[in-house]
Amino acid sequence: MATASTDGSKSAIRPAPAKPTATQRAWLSKGLDQPGGKLPLFDSDGQRVNPQTIRACLDRGWAEPWFANPTKPDWLVCRLTEAGYLLFADKPRKSAITKS
Repeated sequence: MATASTDGSKSAIRPAPAKPTATQRAWLSKGLDQPGGKLPLFDSDGQRVNPQTIRACLDRGWAEPWFANPTKPDWLVCRLTEAGYLLFADKPRKSAITKS
């Protein structure tokens, strides 16, 4: 959404909010309990996670590609980034490895 500045000209498009949607947050939260923060390809009903949800999280830096799937190259295998974990800073990381 462009906004008018004081001189009447249009300013640039506003950046996307830094807060995930409920759908994005639900998907990202699945990585909290997984080793390495791995994010699921499928939801709890066995349906493939919407690629738009995955891409939006990648674009905002909350998730990152983990590795290429050679048998299904169109599938985005991802994991949480540090920024993704920070969205859930109030919850302890269960997948973190502690050093002795």
